[in-house]
Amino acid sequence: MTAQTLIALILGALLLQLCLGVGVAFWRWRAAADQGPAAAPTSGANAATGAWAGWRAFRVVSREAEDIAQTQVSFRLEPVDGQTLPPFPPGQYLTLSVSCSGPPGAPAPRTLTRCYSLSDQPDPARYRITVKRVGPPADRPDLPRGVVSNHLHDAVFEGAEIQVRCPAGGFVLDDDIGTPAVLIAGGVGITPIMSMVQWSRIAQPGRPLHVYYAVRHGGEHAFKSALERIAEADPAFRLTVIYSRPGPLDRLGVDFQQAGRLDIDLLKRTLPEGRRAFYVCGPTAMMETLVPALRAWGVAESDLHFEGFGPASAKPSRGPSYALDPSRPSVDVAFRRSGRTLAWNDGDANLLDFAERHGIAVDSGCRTGACGACETKVLSGSVRYAETPEFDIRPGHCLLCVGRPDSPLQLEA
Repeated sequence: MTAQTLIALILGALLLQLCLGVGVAFWRWRAAADQGPAAAPTSGANAATGAWAGWRAFRVVSREAEDIAQTQVSFRLEPVDGQTLPPFPPGQYLTLSVSCSGPPGAPAPRTLTRCYSLSDQPDPARYRITVKRVGPPADRPDLPRGVVSNHLHDAVFEGAEIQVRCPAGGFVLDDDIGTPAVLIAGGVGITPIMSMVQWSRIAQPGRPLHVYYAVRHGGEHAFKSALERIAEADPAFRLTVIYSRPGPLDRLGVDFQQAGRLDIDLLKRTLPEGRRAFYVCGPTAMMETLVPALRAWGVAESDLHFEGFGPASAKPSRGPSYALDPSRPSVDVAFRRSGRTLAWNDGDANLLDFAERHGIAVDSGCRTGACGACETKVLSGSVRYAETPEFDIRPGHCLLCVGRPDSPLQLEA
């Protein structure tokens, strides 16, 4: 074999390898493109492959009011680094770190962490969240309004940058196409439901969806046009809107289908027979009545999914996570930064409640062990959890919102 022939063979082999590499890369790109924005997994609490660790900078590229009263505003967020976003199971949320001013007299600015549901189907280029302006409770007008939600409404516009964690959360739509889904929303609880609806129509065509949406009146009716368009176009989609306090211009049978409250009697009257998967998201008052009523109706735990909404909301109990026993011997919990040592006597549900009850300021967000805002370094002692938290806790740290002392404890807070 001559030298020229050997060189030609080597060059030919290299050229063939290069062509194969380009072909494989193109095939993978084409397969990913064909999946489209709706190609998201439908189970599990963690984000899909491609999730990032820690915080990532996002830029607000648009904002839009979703209701007439402008109490709910959607923000579309794109990553500053321009990289493709991972898909997420519909129903998950984003955790935001926002620098904003506090109530009058508070130090400003300060960085706060909050969780907001994704309100659209997965998109590789951008995410959408919808935020409701939170005022003081109706029965406690003396309490401050929601700091972060009002800051987002009043001061965050196109071009603003926000730090964001990867999508997370276990309130996600299942992939059982054969089981009708009943999606129940109260107020701003419509946001994860919208994500489920938009995704399911593309990824689960023909799956029966029964959406019940309760608001006070037409001024707070978010995503009205979008929901009505889906109802008109999709025979498998059934929409029931309930106004508790209809306004003079709200039309029964046009703007809403029921007046009054969303309760178990309405569901019994209007749902067809057979097995259904229930997804419930709304304010505490609705959750505390509706979720137990669904259980009493015979809905299996495997078919019952729920998520509380609002700054003071908590997940309706599936039964006591801990056997609280205030008579148990107390243990000392020391907060080093605050200079306080307090006696824990098992009377609080978690360390966050314990700290706040004693006037110790601790950052918090979701209050369910998912966002990591209350993560605190453990200097000595140990912390136990009724269930493994969703958030991936760093070694030597704990989550105050779902943790309880397992021994005398010293915390950095």
